[in-house]
Amino acid sequence: MSERTKMLAGELYDPTDPELAGQRLAAHRLCQQFNQTFEEQEAERQALIDQLLPDHATGVFFQGPIFFDYGHNSHIGANFYSNVNLTVLDTCDVTIGDNVMLGPNVTLATPLHPLRYQQRNLRTRADGSQFDLEYGKPLTIEDNCWLASNVTVTGGVTIGEGSVIGAGSIVTRDIPAHSLAVGNPCRVIRPITPDDTLPE
Repeated sequence: MSERTKMLAGELYDPTDPELAGQRLAAHRLCQQFNQTFEEQEAERQALIDQLLPDHATGVFFQGPIFFDYGHNSHIGANFYSNVNLTVLDTCDVTIGDNVMLGPNVTLATPLHPLRYQQRNLRTRADGSQFDLEYGKPLTIEDNCWLASNVTVTGGVTIGEGSVIGAGSIVTRDIPAHSLAVGNPCRVIRPITPDDTLPE
């Protein structure tokens, strides 16, 4: 079984594997190139996003700067908007539905490390090179969600359709659909209902 297969399956894997290291370097380069463009360079930005994120729908917009670990493990729906400083550590699949908005400084992080240092610490191969073992869990943000400023979502979490995550929240557990949730750790405050409709 390849290290990539183990990684995507949520099993312990070696991130120094040459295939994975090459994929990360390619993604990091594309992110850096995107971050060097100006906002009005729409065609150049779109071409870079198409390379970095081959599985995205129409109408995606990244204010930038952005950072993706792999890119091709992220799947983004239509009419997606991200404000500045988006970080996506997509060791495992990151699935984002349609009409999702992300505020500034949002982090989506699927990687995990063993709790026991005996498994977490660096190991040394016979040739003297070092490596560690890591694993991850996928995360999902369903349709019509808004994550406000400085939200962090950890691996293994699903945020249900139509939910809003308040600024500064750290989401470590599933959030049900149509919920307002805030805090560290993030907790549901109340449902979002028609009573929350603002006058137009």
